[in-house]
Amino acid sequence: MEKIIVYTDGGARNNPGPAAAGIVILNKEHKLLKKYSQYLGDDLTNNQAEYMAVIFALKKIKALFGKKKAKNLSVEIRTDSDLLAKQLNGKYKILDPKIQPLFLDIWNLKFDFREVKFSSIPREKNKEADRLVNEAIERKKSNLSLF
Repeated sequence: MEKIIVYTDGGARNNPGPAAAGIVILNKEHKLLKKYSQYLGDDLTNNQAEYMAVIFALKKIKALFGKKKAKNLSVEIRTDSDLLAKQLNGKYKILDPKIQPLFLDIWNLKFDFREVKFSSIPREKNKEADRLVNEAIERKKSNLSLF
């Protein structure tokens, strides 16, 4: 079973406000495989952006490795959102009606992998994913596009 480590971050300026996701995908030796960022929308909360970053990450991993190989992957999602990690690990209830459908999306995406774990990490260890979030928001603000 192959292990993948993913650093995710989602952020919204002015909460709610313009939001983006950033993800960094590494192998078990901590070698960089891919980095992605994506603008998410104009009126989202930080919590929505954090959840959407996990959804973005799981979809990107599946696309990167393919459906068949994804079934044998152990994925560790590392996030600086303690709330997100505790909710996804079943330690906290999800009361926000805007978060509940995002939780269900993640729950369903987990079935595409052998195992998905969620870990809370200090913000200092998530700097690259955070940088990608800010880069995506700035890119949108200046109307620049990668394509």
